[in-house]
This record gives sequence, structure tokens and C-alpha cells, in this order.
Amino acid sequence: MSVQASSYIVLKVQETTGPLVCSASAVADYLKDDAQSSREWFRVLYLNAKNAVILNKLEFIGTVDSSAVYPREVIVSALACGASSLILVHNHPSGDPEPSYSDKDITKSIVFAASTMQMKVLDHVIIGASFMGSPSRHFSFADQGLIDDYAQHYIQVAKV
Repeated sequence: MSVQASSYIVLKVQETTGPLVCSASAVADYLKDDAQSSREWFRVLYLNAKNAVILNKLEFIGTVDSSAVYPREVIVSALACGASSLILVHNHPSGDPEPSYSDKDITKSIVFAASTMQMKVLDHVIIGASFMGSPSRHFSFADQGLIDDYAQHYIQVAKV
């Protein structure tokens, strides 16, 4: 069964058919070729209940150092494809994968929005571009405990 959403078609997947995502390193490896872009992009991996990719969608393309991201658009896509969870991924063309204040802020917003819709953000992985044969590096919000911190903050806010 397919659902028309914007200018793309989303296929609902009931079985584990896409690549399984089990770590930030696996995500970085899965998208390492895209990390070489000279413009910043923001992708979302929409996952089923077994953490298989239902949809790998390029949500936003930006400039050399920023990309506008709208949590509402991410949630609309998640609902359209029946995702259980999400992994946010974007690149830093500079090569430095450290998150900016804006990266942290948008992650918090998407974690909050997803939580209200009973979906979970598993991670936000930032991939730094590699230069002259050097390996690309990545930063994982989940590995640093930030996703859990943001989710806990949502729980506390929701109780008020």
C-alpha cells in the first residue's frame, strides 16, 4: 500500500526489508558518500519497529554552513510512512562534526515533537566531511547521552 505525500511516494513496509540500523557508526558508514557534499543537508532515516529503514529522505538542503530544518515537516513524513522511530542525520562540510547550538536546539525540538506523536528519536548523527583521504568523523547525540537528556526534559515538561 502506498501513500502520496508531497512529490514522493512512500511505501509502507511491514517486514524488515531495509538496512538495519544499529549504531551511529553504521549510520555514518551508510551515508559516508553523501557527507562529501559542499552544502549542508539534513536527512531523516524513518524506521519501522525492527529498526529497519522504511524511508531515507533528504528533508532539507542548505548552504555551506547551515540548513533550515522544520520539525513539523519531519513529523508529517514520519506519519505518512508509518515510522516507529527516527534517526536524524546531517553533514558538516567543514569536516568538524561537533554540534552547534542550532544543531542541539533543532534536535530538542524534533525529540519533543516526535514524543508527542509517540515516536522516538534514536539518534542525531552529524557526519564531518573527510579531506584528502582522511576518514570522516561523526558525532552521535545518543552516544553522548543527549537524546536521553532531551527525552527526559520532555517527560518533565509533559507532567506539568
